[in-house]
Amino acid sequence: MLNGKGGKMGLEFLRNRKILITGHTGFKGSWLAFWLQKLGASVTGVALEPKTSGDAFYAMGISETVNDLRHDINDLHGLKEIINQSAPEVVFHLAAQPLVLEAIADPLYTLQTNIIGTANLLEACRTARSVRAIIVITSDKCYENHETGEPFREGDCLGGNDPYSASKACAEVITASYRNTYFNPSGSVAVATVRAGNIIGGGDWSENRIVPDCIRALQANSPLNLRNPGAVRPWQHVLEPLYGYLLLAGRMLNDKTSYSEAWNFGPPGSESHSVSELVDRITMYWGGPGIYLHRQLSVNHEANILRLDISKARNRLGWEPRLSFEQSVRMTTDWYRAQQEGMDLKHFTLQQINFYESILR
Repeated sequence: MLNGKGGKMGLEFLRNRKILITGHTGFKGSWLAFWLQKLGASVTGVALEPKTSGDAFYAMGISETVNDLRHDINDLHGLKEIINQSAPEVVFHLAAQPLVLEAIADPLYTLQTNIIGTANLLEACRTARSVRAIIVITSDKCYENHETGEPFREGDCLGGNDPYSASKACAEVITASYRNTYFNPSGSVAVATVRAGNIIGGGDWSENRIVPDCIRALQANSPLNLRNPGAVRPWQHVLEPLYGYLLLAGRMLNDKTSYSEAWNFGPPGSESHSVSELVDRITMYWGGPGIYLHRQLSVNHEANILRLDISKARNRLGWEPRLSFEQSVRMTTDWYRAQQEGMDLKHFTLQQINFYESILR
């Protein structure tokens, strides 16, 4: 494991706090649920079944430590019942259809889940007495991207050249409308949206995502098809934005209006790496033979450059990235290697979180 220095995290407020996570069976949701229960929170998760038996949800034993519920967020009535019964103070909304290519193949389901599902969550929270803070997780792809290479700021125009991006932009607009119409006037509930870069880390086995595709190719010693190897993305380890979300939740509980905004979480501006660079690093840390790369031109539009301006989170939340690109890729690759070797992944994940906590100041 890597070594780091200790420091206060500012997350003590989470102990015994009732938290609801939608989408806790997904990649990012599983890491969030695992970390929250480690911090002593009382977590309820509502989501569909995980996609594969190798997903982080199963590997980390999430169902053993949280109130694990199966429900589709497109069902408003059931969602209201779950929120009323679990009585959360803080809600993290991650449930979504998260894949760009799947959105292109099935746009209506993506739009229904990512837009109406978000509206359902907000509506259910609107009538719940316990909720004090809501954080809606969208995506860095919610911005209208003209390929200028300039980092996006939270006030930039929203847009989407594909159904997935459009659904995330719409989720931002829907959330803002609920905040301004129902929550901000009364000051009863804080509502924020968070936009993170391309997240990497162990336990993601989704199709058509670069890290799991790369790991599958390494395990099978087979070629890897890259749709856009030169595309630059704001890569970051999953723990980085999650720490930002947790810090933001604490601020929102103490101040219902000042932090009810949109927030970017990404790597430093100097960390700009392409898809092919990421694949090269994963291959190096995996330690096996190199992958023969096929360039497979995509018939669908995908942004070539995507960067985020994180100065707002740095200046107002005191959040900043702690892991370098190399550390993030190394931690990600080590997790998949540990899974292949049959190691105790609950213990291994705990080690990675302990390391991350040790470098927080």
